[in-house]
Amino acid sequence: MNNTKTGWERENRVHFDEIAVNYDKYRWDYPAELFADAIQYSWHGNSKESECFKTSGLKALEIGAGTGKSTTPFLDAGYNVTAIEMSANMSAFLLDKFKVYPNFNVITSTFEEARLYDDSYDLIYAASAFHWIDADVGCPKVMRLLKKDGAFVLFRNNTVRSNETGIFEAVNEAYEKHYYAHYPNHKRPIDIFKMNFDDFLKPEEVYRGFRFNSLQEYDFSDVTMKLYNAKQMYSPNEYISLMDTMSDHRALPEHYRESLYADIKKAIVNHGGQIKMSFIFHLYMGRKTV
Repeated sequence: MNNTKTGWERENRVHFDEIAVNYDKYRWDYPAELFADAIQYSWHGNSKESECFKTSGLKALEIGAGTGKSTTPFLDAGYNVTAIEMSANMSAFLLDKFKVYPNFNVITSTFEEARLYDDSYDLIYAASAFHWIDADVGCPKVMRLLKKDGAFVLFRNNTVRSNETGIFEAVNEAYEKHYYAHYPNHKRPIDIFKMNFDDFLKPEEVYRGFRFNSLQEYDFSDVTMKLYNAKQMYSPNEYISLMDTMSDHRALPEHYRESLYADIKKAIVNHGGQIKMSFIFHLYMGRKTV
């Protein structure tokens, strides 16, 4: 048994290079309301702000773009989007996916190593990606890259499982047997299944989600946070495919991972053939005013 690893170590961000197609197919979509709020927030710092203001000509930087699950709304809003993506396969996927957009380009690099110009971006955002970056490096760099009044927008999801039936107890049995046989029990993540909606607004959730305590400590102002609900049904194969896009699952030794997925599939089949997932999406934003 590995007594130190959790599966979420920074070196595991390379796992995503192997699964570009499945990542794009099975990862969750973010709510339209979240994008609308993020875009409206980014307009607030622009002197031309109005209900009909068009973002054409504004520059956005997406950190850890993956397969572009969060890219289209900003492109459609008129931003000139530069995607930073360290995976060569995902960069190629992005270039093909958004080839019809003249306002899109990709830099294949980690955010930490990307050579970018200071005071250049109206918006910098990251979707379920910023936790892979050392905040003491990443947040000051974001601050340097943003124009005055530019917006830093972070969002992620929390997967909340309903206990309406015994399906989750059966799934958890599979995790007890195969997942925690490899990962140490004292490293277990917080039990978000027992959390209420408002619990996700607590300060400690910022750290759990983004790996730093607050945007204020990095001199961002006008800091705001919002939550959004969504639900989705998954077949056994869809649910397993979703789990297989998670770094901690991909870091499992093959025999543990195969046994885990087999028992999860059996649990879902034995409880009606579908599993309902509830998502709480977390939007966290700040502005450069200095």
